Amino acid sequence: MDRTTAIRQSLRAFVCGIVGFLPFIGLLPAVYALVCWGRIRAQYGAEWNPAAAYLSWGVRLAVLGLLGAALTISVALVTWTR
Repeated sequence: MDRTTAIRQSLRAFVCGIVGFLPFIGLLPAVYALVCWGRIRAQYGAEWNPAAAYLSWGVRLAVLGLLGAALTISVALVTWTR
């Protein structure tokens, strides 16, 4: 993976992570942000990525969105079964 592709994928992961922060609307973008993160980490390796901050924040937001959706679903299931 060349540097330009790594930067574009990092920015794409950041945007998908922002959208993925929304609990239910952003489920697919959050998963895609995690896939982009894994692809960049595997193909680009330990080389310097100028957009590494965007990549890490995109993944953090995606994970928080997925955790928020999981928490919301679990609370809904617990209250629904009572």
